[in-house]
Amino acid sequence: MTKLAAIEPVNGTYNVVTDRDDAPFSWISITEKFNRRDDGRTNMAYECVDRHVEEGRGEKVALHYLDDSQEFKITYQELKETTDRWAAVLSKHGVKKGDFVFVFLPKHPDCHIAMLAAIKLGAVVGPLFEAFMSDAVRDRIADCDGTFLITDQDLNKRVPRDELPSLHTVFLTDGAGENGEISLQEELNRVGDVGSQIEWVDPEHGLNIHYTSGSTGKPKGIIHAHRAMTQQYLTGRWVLDIQADDVYWCTAHPGWVTGTVYGVFAPLLNGATIVVHGGRFKAEQWYETLQNAGVTVWYSAPTAFRMLMAKGNKLPEQYDLSKLRHILSVGEPLNPEVIYWGKNILGKRIHDTWWMTETGAQLIVNLPNETIKPGSMGKAFPGITATVLDEEGKELPPFSVGHLAIKAPWPAIMREVWQNAEKYNSYFGWGDWYVSGDLAYRDDDGYIFFQGRSDDMINSSGERIGPFEVESKLIEHEAVAEAGVIGKPDPIRGEIVKAFIVLKDGYSQSSDLLEEIRVYVRGELAAHAAPREIEVVEELPKTKISGKILRRELKARELQKLA
Repeated sequence: MTKLAAIEPVNGTYNVVTDRDDAPFSWISITEKFNRRDDGRTNMAYECVDRHVEEGRGEKVALHYLDDSQEFKITYQELKETTDRWAAVLSKHGVKKGDFVFVFLPKHPDCHIAMLAAIKLGAVVGPLFEAFMSDAVRDRIADCDGTFLITDQDLNKRVPRDELPSLHTVFLTDGAGENGEISLQEELNRVGDVGSQIEWVDPEHGLNIHYTSGSTGKPKGIIHAHRAMTQQYLTGRWVLDIQADDVYWCTAHPGWVTGTVYGVFAPLLNGATIVVHGGRFKAEQWYETLQNAGVTVWYSAPTAFRMLMAKGNKLPEQYDLSKLRHILSVGEPLNPEVIYWGKNILGKRIHDTWWMTETGAQLIVNLPNETIKPGSMGKAFPGITATVLDEEGKELPPFSVGHLAIKAPWPAIMREVWQNAEKYNSYFGWGDWYVSGDLAYRDDDGYIFFQGRSDDMINSSGERIGPFEVESKLIEHEAVAEAGVIGKPDPIRGEIVKAFIVLKDGYSQSSDLLEEIRVYVRGELAAHAAPREIEVVEELPKTKISGKILRRELKARELQKLA
């Protein structure tokens, strides 16, 4: 496994020194690796794809796709030519530098190609999770007046065009549409050989937008810049431990930030072969994918590992997993029992990582060559300063629970919260400390242990769910007068969404009604946002002055029942 090497410090914005083994470290010296032009401009897609071709690695496999019915591979040379041709089509139809281009596609190489093609043109790409329903799609596209969308015929049915006046151009990957959509395949058939489509941009130029939920209000658009490549490359190298011959599988969809940063950018920046598995979770198929693709590095989530554990310890014995050498986890705290399962059943340590949509890259990690402490998220990545603060913003001593905070800036930190400077500034209430919203403590060795959220965020199966968004959808149902939503502890998913509702007069509780309400939320938002449990109550606890629902009291009652 890769050993951390000392890098001579160079004066610059991100010139910092790590406390790990007193090794000198400088972000600016890594940034210079990607500063290939005299004018300082760059492009993420060039670094992910075109650079490898220019440096003689065009015949290496970039994408390896597998599903129930087909399997194929795309080399870096083919990926360059394909993304150039897609970019030429997008450009022909008006996509230009700075435009928002949303990508609403399943886990498939088309999703990667669409994202990279848009980035080549200097557009800001917005990947959407394939399980999103109409409301979730509308809210995200409408928030930034998105003008372009790349999707397929099936998912296009969930796009409420009549509620999106800004969305003037829709591309379909699998045929022609009935409402003026453009057939990408027909357009590609008309495109001959094209040259490089790279639009060189300033490192601070917008790269991608992901929406993250808060405990109040609609999801917020987090925009990252091309400069994030520095940290995404290095964490891919040192944390994911990607080496020249690695076959890498990140199980997250690009609609989530992990699926973009560590499913697309970081592995391509490091020249890996990316495995794309098209399909829903099924333990047997996941083990088959690990075996048949020859996966060497695997990045997934505690929920997935727990679901594999639930299928029994005999199942993995039926598959050849001998090529698998490095496993990592993200999305929620990694349970100690999962670490023990990985060691005892798979014969590998599972390395936890911590970061957020807003941070743009991993910040707290368990490096391949370091001791893992079960229950800990790890230590701050080199060049990152992490601490725990009290309610006044002062650093706490070891083993004191407080607010997990990171010293800003770092290369991958968000550029902005779209049209919401107030929200952006709220992360920095104590000077240049980025306050994560997580509660934690650190031990004498600098290992950090997660203790919970300081707000009401729900983390189910590694997916962050804002209770306000679910509550808002619940009360749209004709039978629901009020709703309060919490995360209820669950041994498999970490938390499940539980809703407490007050019914309107004239409605009586029944299993059929509760299922109808659950299905309604599922159909309007997404499956992961639908309450798995709904409890009817006479009234909800509220603050006396503002009447705000006291979710913490609801959660306290629920925890009391479980005690």
